[in-house]
Amino acid sequence: MSGKGVESAGARGGFVVDSTVPGAGARGFAVFRRGWQTQVGDEFPLPTFSSATTGDFRVRSRVAKVRDAALTDLASASVVRTAGTPHGYDDQVRMYVVRRGEWWLRRSSDRVEYTVPAGEFLLRHGPPLHFGAAADTTVRILTLPSATLAPRLRNRSMTGSADSAEMRLLMAHTNMVHATVTDLGASGVHAAHTALIELAKAVVAGRFDDAEPSLGIALAQAARELADRRLADPGLSPAMLARELNVSVRTLQRAFTAAGESVTAYIRHRRLAQARLALADPARRPTVSEIAARWQFADSSHFIREFKKRYGQTPADYARSTRAQNFGG
Repeated sequence: MSGKGVESAGARGGFVVDSTVPGAGARGFAVFRRGWQTQVGDEFPLPTFSSATTGDFRVRSRVAKVRDAALTDLASASVVRTAGTPHGYDDQVRMYVVRRGEWWLRRSSDRVEYTVPAGEFLLRHGPPLHFGAAADTTVRILTLPSATLAPRLRNRSMTGSADSAEMRLLMAHTNMVHATVTDLGASGVHAAHTALIELAKAVVAGRFDDAEPSLGIALAQAARELADRRLADPGLSPAMLARELNVSVRTLQRAFTAAGESVTAYIRHRRLAQARLALADPARRPTVSEIAARWQFADSSHFIREFKKRYGQTPADYARSTRAQNFGG
């Protein structure tokens, strides 16, 4: 487990646990609970877990607290099942985003109330429910402030695709929070929390308020993550990213400009980085034309020109120097 101290006001904290490594399973739950108690605190009490779960807690998990919100990623190699819900914690908003496997919630041990399959999310307002999943399940759980979101949900639940434009923005922001939470100062905590709540509201409303200035960072991050998955796609462009994220191209460009880079420049730089990795791969030696085609450069000349501008060497020179280093030349 790793973690850092929280602010004196208890505004944020985070930790990581991996009890899937050999020999860690027996201690896994104790390590997870200790991390939760020290970095997240009693404001978010843990439920009681079944003895089978605590005795074989083989999971990879990362947890972040941002003021009155908590984000938990759980990739379980063992069964997860609760045996009791927290006391004195009857009013909450929770979102379950399932990427793999299936997540279920019950009012009692014998009645399934909700089932959330892979690729979908459930957003719910109300008292805690028993929850669980079979092994090989990956889920992100967001515990959110009810004062802000409950009036919008009105004691109802909603489900939808985990790949909707609004969900992509929310998931990109939570990825960023996980990566930075232990290093954030007071202003960073405030900005992260504000964007988190606004993006959760966007999921409820089914639309993203592109005039909200606090969401620009989350929008740019979501676009980067989407672009990284589509780098080899010939159709990748600012227009395609804007369409996938349900915003205007102008809004997307404005979010990137605030970070000091255009959308087009980001795509070009990431493709060049992938090309550079291919040139350094000792297992194979692709030609310059093959790499240019793979990463969607107009032709070899264009690729060579952009590569040299970025790295100060031609692709051929870089490949030769890399091979020389690999073989001690």
